[in-house]
Amino acid sequence: MLDREVVEELLSCEFEEIGLKIPKDINKQELVEAFCQYSEDDYYEWLKDNFESFFNHGNPEWEWIRERIRYYSEMQ
Repeated sequence: MLDREVVEELLSCEFEEIGLKIPKDINKQELVEAFCQYSEDDYYEWLKDNFESFFNHGNPEWEWIRERIRYYSEMQ
């Protein structure tokens, strides 16, 4: 779940950067919530797609996964 305060800050900064103003008939908190829900829906689909790719559609290549684990462990 996204941190609504962080998203609100992001939207404010991005809107300011591109000179975009929220219309008066749109409540900022409702806009933040709608954007968060939209993003979370997309995020869930993105995770599912990545799961399929990472685990090779149910036929995981364990050596490749071991390599990924080593690679990311070394980055920390």
